[in-house]
Amino acid sequence: MPEFFPGLIIGFREGLEAFLIIAIIIRYLIKTKRNSSIKHVWRGAILGVLVSLILGGILFLISKSLGTTDSVAKLWESGASIFALALVTTFIIWMIKNGSNLTSNIENKLSITMSSAGISLMVFAMVVREGVEIAIFSFAGSYSLLGIGLGILISLVLVIMIFFSLVKVNLKLIFNITLAYLILQAGFLLGYAIHEGLSAFKSLGYLESSNLIFTKLFDLSNTVLNHKEGWLGIPLYVGVGWYSKPEIIQFVIQYTYTIGMFILTFAVTNTR
Repeated sequence: MPEFFPGLIIGFREGLEAFLIIAIIIRYLIKTKRNSSIKHVWRGAILGVLVSLILGGILFLISKSLGTTDSVAKLWESGASIFALALVTTFIIWMIKNGSNLTSNIENKLSITMSSAGISLMVFAMVVREGVEIAIFSFAGSYSLLGIGLGILISLVLVIMIFFSLVKVNLKLIFNITLAYLILQAGFLLGYAIHEGLSAFKSLGYLESSNLIFTKLFDLSNTVLNHKEGWLGIPLYVGVGWYSKPEIIQFVIQYTYTIGMFILTFAVTNTR
């Protein structure tokens, strides 16, 4: 199933970030002999998970109510993808700037806000950010919930093993690989939003099918590169958001965004 692998990677990526944050905070509290404050970490984490689940439920209900009308559903998918893109882009930029100093950034924030409420609020804000992204990806990107759930579970097991020093992992390498994949998926969301939006406007009669905006850059749908059926097209669709029959505007905007984010990543990394 094409939606399973992206869901697995995204669930793993966001879950790893959230669980690492909790592990870093707990270890810091133990190191500073504030063991009694650990319960406030769990309160913030549980509240963050609950808010994320509520948002996911709301998105699910909206999707179900709009799914009966094809044109409206396409507009919803396009709009939800744009919203997800905005959210994910801010996260990508934050990770590019702060990802390599995650531990020191969190510990600095903790040293400033060491009150019980401050700890809970900080954990809540960080966990809900990851949870909201998972919820948005689940419905805007139509990724497999099973894949996302399995990715989160794998990340939890990995963080537990790291926390108890059962395994040594090159987290920087994992973050870089998953960040690159996240950029590719964000570009895919942008291309998907444009494609679905144009399709909706055509169905609603706002755009004629003869409009130049629907001009295809190329058509490889009858080859192995077919993104829905081709043995090579399907993995490319899953990996980099490949379309075998993209509109020019979709292709140009999608890959301009993707290449631009990679350039930003390399530029920031090389200035450190």
